[in-house]
Amino acid sequence: MKGSLWSAPECPVRSSDDPQSEGHRVPRKVWVGAIIVLLFALVALLAPLLAPYDPLTQDPINRLASPSSAHLVGTDELGRDVLSRLIYAARTDLPIGILAAVLPAIVGTFLGSVAGFRGGWLDSVIMRISDVVQALPSYILIIALVFALGQGARSILVAFTALGWVVYARIIRGEVLRVRQADYVRAAVAAGLPQHRVILRHVLPNAMTQTIVYLPSDIVFATLTLAAFSYLGLGIPPPTPEWGAMVAAGQPYVRDQWWLATVPGAIVVVLGLGLTLLGDGMEEAMEAP
Repeated sequence: MKGSLWSAPECPVRSSDDPQSEGHRVPRKVWVGAIIVLLFALVALLAPLLAPYDPLTQDPINRLASPSSAHLVGTDELGRDVLSRLIYAARTDLPIGILAAVLPAIVGTFLGSVAGFRGGWLDSVIMRISDVVQALPSYILIIALVFALGQGARSILVAFTALGWVVYARIIRGEVLRVRQADYVRAAVAAGLPQHRVILRHVLPNAMTQTIVYLPSDIVFATLTLAAFSYLGLGIPPPTPEWGAMVAAGQPYVRDQWWLATVPGAIVVVLGLGLTLLGDGMEEAMEAP
């Protein structure tokens, strides 16, 4: 952050013909990834309008039907329309995947900023707790928490938050240690501003870059983990539509009705690709001069 603490510095206006403006264009990866993620978000938002059937309605007479004009992706073992369940599953996987990354980011940002800015014994305590959490096997601890709290979105979010904050705390702490030595932060402290205002107004806005870049990758990890846990029967309980559970349900029929397991798996891959492109593109954009 350059210039005055309370006013943004004036930036020279570049014309579109200025060759230096080329380096500030948003990478194509960001646009492609953002479009993919936005499409998934729109599908989740408009699921009641897009789904041709109720995702929970069973039709045993038409169970395991092949794709047709009536059921574009066929029906599952209970006669439920697969396309409708795929659409409604976006309302389950996408919000949980995002929250499972955002909640640890909030907790980790708070603890990391406090540890980095205050230092001393508080920094030592937070970092030692993070060392203990990081030393534990993540998947085993998540499974244990889910078993203890019971299946469902709440248990998964609690488990991810309890373990995922460590990475964000370490990232933010390192950035805060660097930023707090800047002249504008020293000036804010010397001016007598409260510590919480210094952190929120002057430190965090200049220490969040790495966290923003890491967040899409963490959403990918959370989404894939949710799908894996649901595949194993530890995630979202039935009959709620969920992509991982749909892969598991379609696996016994993969030789004849291969689309039952393949399509939801492919959807998870496409969403992960979009988030990965978004994260990589953001990193390139922030590293560009």
